[in-house]
Amino acid sequence: MTDVILVLNAGSSSLKFAVYPAQAPGCSAILRGKIAGIGTAPVFSARDASGEQLPPAEAMHVLPPKAGSDALIPALLHWLAARPERFALKAVGHRVVHGGLRQSGPARVSDALLAELAALNPLAPLHQPHNLAAIRVVAQAQPDLVQVACFDTSFHRSQARLAQLFALPRALSDAGILRYGFHGLSYDYIAQTLPAHLGAKAKGRVIVAHLGNGASVCAMRGGKSVATSMGFTALDGLMMGNRCGNIDPGVLLYLLEEKAMSLPDLNHLLYHDSGLLGVSGLSPDMALLEASPAPEAAEAIDLFCYRAASTIAELAVSIGGLDAIVFTAGIGENSARVRGQICAHLGWMGVDLDANANAKGATLISAPEAKVSVLVIPTDEESVIAAATLALMIG
Repeated sequence: MTDVILVLNAGSSSLKFAVYPAQAPGCSAILRGKIAGIGTAPVFSARDASGEQLPPAEAMHVLPPKAGSDALIPALLHWLAARPERFALKAVGHRVVHGGLRQSGPARVSDALLAELAALNPLAPLHQPHNLAAIRVVAQAQPDLVQVACFDTSFHRSQARLAQLFALPRALSDAGILRYGFHGLSYDYIAQTLPAHLGAKAKGRVIVAHLGNGASVCAMRGGKSVATSMGFTALDGLMMGNRCGNIDPGVLLYLLEEKAMSLPDLNHLLYHDSGLLGVSGLSPDMALLEASPAPEAAEAIDLFCYRAASTIAELAVSIGGLDAIVFTAGIGENSARVRGQICAHLGWMGVDLDANANAKGATLISAPEAKVSVLVIPTDEESVIAAATLALMIG
């Protein structure tokens, strides 16, 4: 019997999972998988550590087409219990996007914590409700199981107050309307692994660009967050797949007052119809846009890169310069075109790419004599969650 930790990253339409040995921190995942198409037509996929595809449980085949997490998570738990490896599930670690100001690190789940986190649902409506729903489903299926919440906001609690303030009346700031920042689990992983690639330089002035369907940038010094592009919600900052990122608040007032747009319609516009999808009119998927001959696709990519480069330059102010840039997440890890265009805007800062290394997706893609090191490092949020869960389970 192998004691294991299950890591869950629950979204609106997908559930990512990974299984780790509950023995020592730093162990690799035993298996990883995903259930896509939640609410429409669930599709299960999983691979072991060697990359071999694993068959789904029989329970996965008999679920109704519109099955939600309330049915899929128990089926996943059953699948794990029936594995020939004879897993003994000891704890479940969850990605929870928003922890607010009170949560500066991972926390064991309790009823009080769930109530506190549910109050933050409006600040991360695409993620938080689904993160918490997964916790509740696990608790119902196995009430005695240890569950740990790991927050995307916690990594940024090291920031100075100035980096967290909006220029709003002090009473609103005191009420919690502040810049929280997100993607912290990804940034935590990069901060932990970067010394293996950069040595002492990893503790210098580093900007990490987490570029995916959700995108943000984080400026670090000493491996700690100093400033980041996302703010009060995960809508702020960079242009994203479906989200607009930074926008003149006067535009929102204009849409409400002059165009008589309703609040639900405005919410949908900003979270679902903007970003790469909105500008291109085609797709939020960067790979599809790169393959498209449409000028609108090229313009969307150009704007994405321009906005990302501008934000990197802006955040360099917070750390007094720039020693390294790290690209990570789906677009950052896989798009040589995006990396190249962003870095082309930053040549004046000493950023210079090795075109061949960038095209090959090498780890170090900066030119040998470049002042700023540029790297591509795949992120691994699940391993951060697993280590934190293990620590709280045995601590």
